Amino acid sequence: MGCAMQQQADGKEEKGLDLTSRVYKLVVEHGKEGVLQSELWKKLNLTSRDGSRLAIRLEKRGLVKRERVLDNGRWTYKLTPLRLPIQIKSIEQAPCITCGSESKCAPNGVVTPYTCDKLVEWVRRDYIANAQDNKVNQ
Repeated sequence: MGCAMQQQADGKEEKGLDLTSRVYKLVVEHGKEGVLQSELWKKLNLTSRDGSRLAIRLEKRGLVKRERVLDNGRWTYKLTPLRLPIQIKSIEQAPCITCGSESKCAPNGVVTPYTCDKLVEWVRRDYIANAQDNKVNQ
C-alpha cells in the first residue's frame, strides 16, 4: 500500500476510534438511566446507520447494553453503560484518611481494619445510602 493510501486508511481508523470513544463517553455521562441512540446521533451529527454501527461495536465489546424501546411511537435503542468509571466519591469520606491511628493500622497490627469501629460504621452508612439509591432508581 502506498504511503498516501496508508495515511488515509490510518486517518479513517483513527476517526472511527475517536467517534467510538465519544459515543461511549456520552453514554457514560448519562449514567444508569441511559440515553436514546437517536439523541446521541443528533449530538454527534451522525447518520443512524453510522451511529448504529458504533453502538453495536460498543455492545460487542461489552461496554454498553442496547435495549429496544418505544419512544414517541417509534422504535429505537436505549444505550446504558455496563460499567461506570470508579469515582473518588466512594472513598472520600473514609475515616482512614484522617484517622490518628492510621500509622499503627495493619492487618496484624495494634489497630486493625478488621475490628475498627470507625471503618465498620462508615461502610454500614455507605451501604445503606447505596441501597436506598438503588431502590429509587429501580
